[in-house]
Amino acid sequence: MPAAAAGAPGHAFTELTPVSFLRRAAAVFADRPAVVDGDFRCTYAELWDRSQRLAGLLAENGVRPGDRVCVLAPNTHLTLEAHYGVPLAGAVLVALNTRLAPAEIAYILEHSGARLVLTDTELLPRLENALGLLAERPAVIASDHYDEAVAAAAPHRVEVTDERGLLSVNYTSGTTGRPKGVMYHHRGAYLNALAMAFHTRMDPASRYLWTLPMFHTNGWCFPWAVTAAGGVHHCLRKVDPAEVWRALRSDGVTHLCAAPTVLTMLADHPDAAPVPHPVRVFAGGAPPRPALLARMTGLGVDVTHFYGLTETFGNALLGIQQPEWAALAPEDRVRKAGRQGVANVVGEPARVVGRDGHDVPADGETIGEILLRGNNVMLGYYRDEQATAKASAGGWFRTGDLAVHHPDGYVEIRDRAKDVIISGGENITSVEVENALTAHPEVAEAAVVAGPHAVWGEVPVAFVSRRPGGSVGEEELIAFVRARLARFKAPHRIVFGRLPTTSTGKLQKNLLRERASALPADREPE
Repeated sequence: MPAAAAGAPGHAFTELTPVSFLRRAAAVFADRPAVVDGDFRCTYAELWDRSQRLAGLLAENGVRPGDRVCVLAPNTHLTLEAHYGVPLAGAVLVALNTRLAPAEIAYILEHSGARLVLTDTELLPRLENALGLLAERPAVIASDHYDEAVAAAAPHRVEVTDERGLLSVNYTSGTTGRPKGVMYHHRGAYLNALAMAFHTRMDPASRYLWTLPMFHTNGWCFPWAVTAAGGVHHCLRKVDPAEVWRALRSDGVTHLCAAPTVLTMLADHPDAAPVPHPVRVFAGGAPPRPALLARMTGLGVDVTHFYGLTETFGNALLGIQQPEWAALAPEDRVRKAGRQGVANVVGEPARVVGRDGHDVPADGETIGEILLRGNNVMLGYYRDEQATAKASAGGWFRTGDLAVHHPDGYVEIRDRAKDVIISGGENITSVEVENALTAHPEVAEAAVVAGPHAVWGEVPVAFVSRRPGGSVGEEELIAFVRARLARFKAPHRIVFGRLPTTSTGKLQKNLLRERASALPADREPE
């Protein structure tokens, strides 16, 4: 059928939007619990009503279709409701990282052209500092007046007329310059939310714990996925391992998402013990170490690795575990499960491309860059045509991640392009060295970057955090790695201490590279 006929009179066609999941849930699961947020509780019928009233509140405060509405709040019902109320007002959601400095917040507010900001009262002082840096101040609604204002507003709804229209703008972390605004469309969020609900096997009995920040790529589309399944949103203001273990045991939480750093915190916590019911955890943000996957399995927690970027609505690939793997030796099964995997159910198969632009052979050895495309790829960068063009390669999105393609079709990351260490002409992938380091029973986390060397140009330098009670030293750990990898791949230096991460648990290797570059370059290899 010609495209022009899609919206013709009599054609039963509706635009895809993730907001429709809540409208359906309000009808199908009207009296079932939707949100648990401290003392706050609401059903799906109530969440639908509140979201429409939030849309009305925004309209009353001058928000018009196409305007940008920012949210600066932790994982509370305010943030969750904004994922519905803002698009119901026809506006564009901009969820702000709660750990940003005032100057960074001010930049995003100005760049996005925010009309209004919804904020948690605890973060209001920081927001006020940011607003003081702007020539034009957007309106502000704080959480201490939010519930009262929502209850008093009239329900309002603007229908989506273009499923490829702008739904949200998610700003990147900006570790290598100004953050870029990644534009999401309704269609992509709708489809990726369905993919998350499908792959995580959610249903109305599911209880999802919000350990992943909702501001991070719209919570990997789980604000919409959990609702599509009719599950319960358990809000969590901050990640507290003791509270997570309590929620798993006392609240019957069945699902959560987290970066490997959070999983390490959970595994090392004194309360860590097998839970009495199945728990599915979905890890992303960095390749999980095989040793960490094995530890979580020992706690009775099923971990699936997701791979994606802000530009891909969160999770684009996942390490689907095939039934036949159950017959493998534990170490082989964990190694396979730790791969970044294959495209999710709504995505196009990933490509791994060499420098010549051609796909590398699926031999599990030849390294290339991961390219992605499909409905779950961004529209582009907001107000940045140059960056949008740079990220494109013949209709494919360039991830900047280096990987190999295995014969079974699974993709496995070897490194970020900027993280490859070139030592004396030899390429060393940091991930390989990090996996060797974290195989040591006393190592909790490890990050490897390039450090200066007078002879080889650069060599691996490792930053390591020990597990509680661990005492392994530099020489012992270097010898441990040398027993597993080629000698030139082993770290020349190891710095012990806590590793710097972003609010989403993403390792800040840019800071470690700065530290490593400050080290003297006069040591010779042994």
